[in-house]
Amino acid sequence: MNMRGNKFEVDRANGKIAGVCAGFANMTGMDVTIVRIGLVLLTITIAFPWSLIAYGVAAFAGQPKRGASSALSGSNKRSVSREETRERVRNLDLRMQAIETYVTSSNSRLAREIEELR
Repeated sequence: MNMRGNKFEVDRANGKIAGVCAGFANMTGMDVTIVRIGLVLLTITIAFPWSLIAYGVAAFAGQPKRGASSALSGSNKRSVSREETRERVRNLDLRMQAIETYVTSSNSRLAREIEELR
């Protein structure tokens, strides 16, 4: 892990509360979930008031992540995802309509297969 040149930056876009754990995870290269679990365990077991104070100071004093645009970038991602979801649902609906038409139609081959199974 090369931490040379990495500065702590608060990552509010990927953060849950203030982006401190996400920023620390970005700085160290660790998974953000492990950082969050570690902070919770540290707070519960050893350093209750001090870890919360340190979290608050880091949230207040940490610089915002460079290159992170405003909330518009998140909404663009969300709208693209929404459009993809709509397209997927539309395709699934068309497939379900085709299946329903096939099953409810008078398909003689299907009727013969059902009769053979009885």
